Parts: sequence; structure tokens; C-alpha cells
Amino acid sequence: MAIDKVIAPLLRVPLFSGLKPLQLTELAHRAERMAFRRGSTITKAGSAGDGAYLIVSGDAVRVPESGSDTQPMPIEPGSLVGELAMLIDHVYGATVVAEGRVHCLKILRSALYEQMQADPALADHFSSALVARLTRVALQMRKIDQMLATRDGASAAQSVPDLAAAHRPREIDAQI
Repeated sequence: MAIDKVIAPLLRVPLFSGLKPLQLTELAHRAERMAFRRGSTITKAGSAGDGAYLIVSGDAVRVPESGSDTQPMPIEPGSLVGELAMLIDHVYGATVVAEGRVHCLKILRSALYEQMQADPALADHFSSALVARLTRVALQMRKIDQMLATRDGASAAQSVPDLAAAHRPREIDAQI
């Protein structure tokens, strides 16, 4: 696989956005090139992960767990599968299977750690990117919480009589 064909998919991954060309090139050099045939398992839910898979070409699918009523979900080229496994000890959360010939880059956690030790700016980049992502998630959760509180408050106000008014002393009611 030519280096340009390896770097191009890296450029499309939001986590790698903003990396310097030399950092991307080094990341590409350290990544394992892998190919999977139709029906081959790329990741298996519940298995310990040691890296992430960047789908460079081909079609893959996220297979629902047995007994689940969800449909298989297509995984497009440019997708990063098992992202957390390249950063921390992690168990893959999904089974991903090749639907045809699939070419991947496997970014091993050990190789990424070596690169971050040699280039601390890379570690800073990932740290900042993850903090920004978590901040966005926290803001979204806060909005959801507020919407639920507003909805629940409106429902409660409509269905529950004003208990405070029923227990106020008469003279306060007269002043209001």
C-alpha cells in the first residue's frame, strides 16, 4: 500500500485532524497493514483489544449480538473501529466482520505509545481532542437532562395540584 493511500484515510479521522504531516507519516509507518476476506472477523465483541482498525477500503459490517433485534450496521471506509483500544486497555464493544475484501491499518496501542514517548506533542494532541470530545458529550447530556427536567416539570405541574397553596396559612393567601 503506497504511503499516500495510507495517509489519506488518516486525514479523514477526526481524532487525527490537526496532526502535523510528519506525525501522520510516522503513524502510518508504524501501523500494521492488514487484509481481511469476506466473512473474516475484524473485531469480536468482548475480546481484549490491542489497537484500532482504520478501514481503508472495502465493506465491513457491525454484527448485532445474538438475540438482538437490531440490524447489521455498515462500516464505511475511513471509519476507525475500536478507537479506545489504541489508547487504553479496552475490550472491543462490537463484532465487525468483512463483507468483502477489506484493507485496514491497525494502529497498535504499543506503537502509538512509543510514538507519543518520542513526540510528546502527539500525546498532548490526543489529550486535547479527547477532552474536547468529552466536553461536548457533557454539554449534550446537560441539554438532555434540562429537556427531561422541563418536560417532567411541566407534566408534574399539570397533574399535581398546588399542594403549597393548600397548606398556606389563610392570612398569607389573603395577602397574595
